[in-house]
Amino acid sequence: MTPVSATTAAATPSAPASQASTSNMLNYDTFLQILVTEMQNQDPTEPMDASQYVSQLASFSNVEQNIQTNNKLDILLAASVVSQAGSVIGHTITSADGNVTGVVSEVRIGSSGLIAILEDGTEVPVTVGTVISE
Repeated sequence: MTPVSATTAAATPSAPASQASTSNMLNYDTFLQILVTEMQNQDPTEPMDASQYVSQLASFSNVEQNIQTNNKLDILLAASVVSQAGSVIGHTITSADGNVTGVVSEVRIGSSGLIAILEDGTEVPVTVGTVISE
């Protein structure tokens, strides 16, 4: 086994955060494999306490449950945005700066939120200060 010092660990490039979160996500099976390997390679003169393994397993379980909860909240949020988008169609909208007013004919959901497209083709981002009326 190759020891890792603070200097070699700091010099090793890491993946970008977005890549790490998607491609290197630790799943339950991988965690158990690491745990078994850790048990097989521990120092026999100073074995790790079994309660430490249980603690690690419980911590991983909590993190996994939090990730699943966040994923479900993301799904609910997306459904809410789609519901809101449909309710704007046919209503009069005024942009946040008050310069554009018109009737919404369609709504596009973009990465920055809702974009109302008026009957004349003008796009109005639905942001704080946007007024929607009957």
